[in-house]
Amino acid sequence: MSYDNNNIFAKILRGEIPCNKAYEDDFALAFHDITPSAPVHVLVIPKGEYTSFDDFTASAPATTIHGFFAAVQKVAQKTGVDKTGYRIISNHGADASQSVPHFHVHVLGGKPMGHLLA
Repeated sequence: MSYDNNNIFAKILRGEIPCNKAYEDDFALAFHDITPSAPVHVLVIPKGEYTSFDDFTASAPATTIHGFFAAVQKVAQKTGVDKTGYRIISNHGADASQSVPHFHVHVLGGKPMGHLLA
């Protein structure tokens, strides 16, 4: 999968599309999902052109990978789900229903989540 500079997350990173920002630093931008699946549903995207988890971990410098996952943790802390529990989800490819070709993590919480798969 090649990176599409016109995907919605690339446009959000460039400021062409607004978002409800939850957190931002040098490595990541986090924003509230427009169709949340839980009381807390925040998307965390790295600042860079990475299509998937595989691409991100293979291509990004170690400092970027560390900074990104530190940002995921800060989102959990800022939203308070670090105290009660949360789920981190990243979809990769068609079988996982990855809908945007920009690596991203969903941070979900704020209620009991139940089993991962039925």
